[in-house]
Amino acid sequence: MAAPKNLQQLRIPVIGSPLFIISNPDLVIAQCKAGIVGSFPALNARPGPVLEEWLIRITTELDAYNAANPTKPAAPFAVNQIVHKSNDRLEHDVEMCVKYKVPIVITSLGARVEVNEAIHSYGGIVLHDIINNFFAKKAIEKGADGLIAVASGAGGHAGTLSPFALVQEIREWFDGPIALSGAIATGGAVLAAQAMGADFGYIGSAFIATEEAAADERYKQCIVDHNADDIVYTNLFTGVHGNYLKPSIDAAGMDSNNLPESDPSTMSFGSGGDEKSKAWKDIWGCGQGIGAVKEIVPAAELIERLAEEYADAKARLLV
Repeated sequence: MAAPKNLQQLRIPVIGSPLFIISNPDLVIAQCKAGIVGSFPALNARPGPVLEEWLIRITTELDAYNAANPTKPAAPFAVNQIVHKSNDRLEHDVEMCVKYKVPIVITSLGARVEVNEAIHSYGGIVLHDIINNFFAKKAIEKGADGLIAVASGAGGHAGTLSPFALVQEIREWFDGPIALSGAIATGGAVLAAQAMGADFGYIGSAFIATEEAAADERYKQCIVDHNADDIVYTNLFTGVHGNYLKPSIDAAGMDSNNLPESDPSTMSFGSGGDEKSKAWKDIWGCGQGIGAVKEIVPAAELIERLAEEYADAKARLLV
């Protein structure tokens, strides 16, 4: 199955993943203008009415850019919706997506038929992130158009499966769009994802170390200075397993090598103010691909590097 029309005209097959607290209109607009899908979590716009302000700005600026560049339009943008029951803003945020006809909605932590139907009502598409084949099938059964396969090594909430196994199992029954997440930080890794059967690379951690990202400068530099050995996988901070930078955990007064387990029933992703949301400001999510990040640069410069590496990787295969 061909990718939906609004995913066919990317400069390179990359979706910038929604980064909790960090993704903002500056980063999203820069990503889209540079030719990849830019995205942000709806919950980053706080309080709730700020989401409409962000959507107005993003749609207005991208429409103006497209009018001025008809032969080289911006890539579409995406909004991430946490559909877990703890998100008390979901109904409002979905209404905003419908009002502004957000091209792509990324759903996480559950699959909801009514959310998918709302996005489909105006022609939008839904990509649902999953960590195994079981949840992939559930997402498609409930109306998702495509999948984000979150494999081992991904930043934030990550699965444990090898990307080879995860994509292969999904491709046995699903021919729709798949984005692969998990330690992808180079153009060569994007091409490798396609060789495995995915359509897109899903890149997050590398964009934390960009000038537009709303991350603490210490966080950005920590990504530049560290590598895969400095990542720990734990469910302590949200109740869901994820990958985090060890230095940030140690700086918070904990031993990153001896962390306790959390009770999954305490998982929370509400509209703000709870301790688990605050934890993300000091405990820094990060994937295993950060060894490829050597400096803090504008998002457009990072995307230029990815594009050059992607072209070089393709050329090597043709030799």
